[in-house]
Amino acid sequence: MGRHETDKLTAAQIFYPCMQCADIFFLKADICQLGMDQRKVNVLAREYCDDIQRKNKPIILSHHMLPGLKKGQEKMSKSDPSSAIFMEDEEADVIQKIDNAYCPPKVVDKNPCLEYINYIVFPWFNEFKVERNAENGGEKTFTSFDELVADYEKGDVQPADLQRALSTALNRILQPVRDHFKTDENAKALFERVKVWTFSSSFYFFTNSLYLLHTVFVLFCRVLKSQNDHNRVVVLSTSA
Repeated sequence: MGRHETDKLTAAQIFYPCMQCADIFFLKADICQLGMDQRKVNVLAREYCDDIQRKNKPIILSHHMLPGLKKGQEKMSKSDPSSAIFMEDEEADVIQKIDNAYCPPKVVDKNPCLEYINYIVFPWFNEFKVERNAENGGEKTFTSFDELVADYEKGDVQPADLQRALSTALNRILQPVRDHFKTDENAKALFERVKVWTFSSSFYFFTNSLYLLHTVFVLFCRVLKSQNDHNRVVVLSTSA
């Protein structure tokens, strides 16, 4: 399960993907939509179905991974709310996050704002509209990402203009979602339930812990079996 066949793995590095895989069966998921970095976990889940003779294997949908909004963040994180745009973000939240996002002038590589535009805005609208005052270049609509990149690299589009236009586009996408969860009573109730981790949900989880432990153990054995050299497993001492 390492990035390379020669990697030495700690026990934690083997157990963690097994626990991720167990979640798929615990949630009874038919379709697993995860980032490309999790594709091996999905494959492990499908192989586990062969072990337990389960006919219906979870379908794998692997998508491109968006980077975090801060400098140096390879991917977004739920533990850092400022690192990504979430479905429940209000308009002001989106504007603040994008305004504070890493967006160096004339730099395209590892620019999270451009990643959002390329993988979210263009597929959604088939264009990207930048609104500026006439003295700053005036309004311009880009019909391809390459066209936008060319202008950005030349400095014809400034970071502030790019970020403002990105915030506008993202809020247009999110507004119907906000309206749905504010006006639909069932959706509103579901949203409130998801936001609050209650005792009852914790109790439900722990009553299913034996199933989870069994699944994790079986998956752990499968991973060990697939290792050509079991000595690669390094158990960390408590002093590490």
